[in-house]
Amino acid sequence: MRNHLCSKIKPFLKSLLVVGLIFTLVLGNASDALAARSGGRIGGGSFRAPSRTYSRPGGGYRSPGGGYGYGGGGIGFPFLLPFFGFGGVGSLFGILIFFAIANFLVQSFRRLGEGGGNDVPNTINPKVSVGRLQVGLLASARELQYELDKLAQQANTDSPQGRAQVLQESTLALLRHPEYWVYGATQSQQIALDAAEARFNQLSLAERSKFAEETLSNYQGQLRQETAKAAEGDGALVESQDPGEYIIVTLLVGVQGKLELPTINSSDDLRQALRQMGGVSSDRLLAIEVLWTPQAEGDTLTSDDVLAEYPDLKLV
Repeated sequence: MRNHLCSKIKPFLKSLLVVGLIFTLVLGNASDALAARSGGRIGGGSFRAPSRTYSRPGGGYRSPGGGYGYGGGGIGFPFLLPFFGFGGVGSLFGILIFFAIANFLVQSFRRLGEGGGNDVPNTINPKVSVGRLQVGLLASARELQYELDKLAQQANTDSPQGRAQVLQESTLALLRHPEYWVYGATQSQQIALDAAEARFNQLSLAERSKFAEETLSNYQGQLRQETAKAAEGDGALVESQDPGEYIIVTLLVGVQGKLELPTINSSDDLRQALRQMGGVSSDRLLAIEVLWTPQAEGDTLTSDDVLAEYPDLKLV
């Protein structure tokens, strides 16, 4: 009887042991992942249509005779009326001129209203560029993390000039540490203004979703700093400079006009892309976000994490 009972209990105990081991491994991996998922964020801006002023072509005014003249006394109704005072060919000629000018004005106003034509810019819904630049660095580039932390704590992200400075300082910090560059990737596209904000937000959310928490953030002038939850425990996390661990920095920009970033195949391409993005002026810069992970001291990002979360990165 006892042997029969033991034979029934043993399989149950084995199953319980296996479940316990799996549960322990899952929790252990989750803790490691959490330690590698703190992130920092700097940015701000908005996608707003530029102000549009309308004026009659050439500056219209009412002529003394009651008609409209263009550009300081152009062809107007008082000029056309004498043609109708003559009979025969003169009258027909005047009618033809009148209809030709009327058709020209109608077409001009139509092109202006639609923003069409090669020589009339679309000021209602202009084209803007949304660009993304990512750099993967060795974890030994801790000084770069400290520079980004300091920038986040001091930057004025609530003004165009402040956001332009964030972009310049971030790209400059990356350009100063080429010895740590390992990976790089770029993406840029030109789209209509009314669709640009949605695209920018999609890219931002995709990057931010890779963080378990944002431990340092300065967005639209709102500074927020928190302690990483994984670092609040028993203090087991220590700063690591393992060559197999990395820091990922992502730059997102919305720019008026065209921004073409080179495809990253070498360190020279990455250098060119950084200079190009950092050179965007404040009057063209609509929005910016600088994101980096890990942010909290002691957190790590392994090569497996990079391969899983950043598949677009290329070796430089």
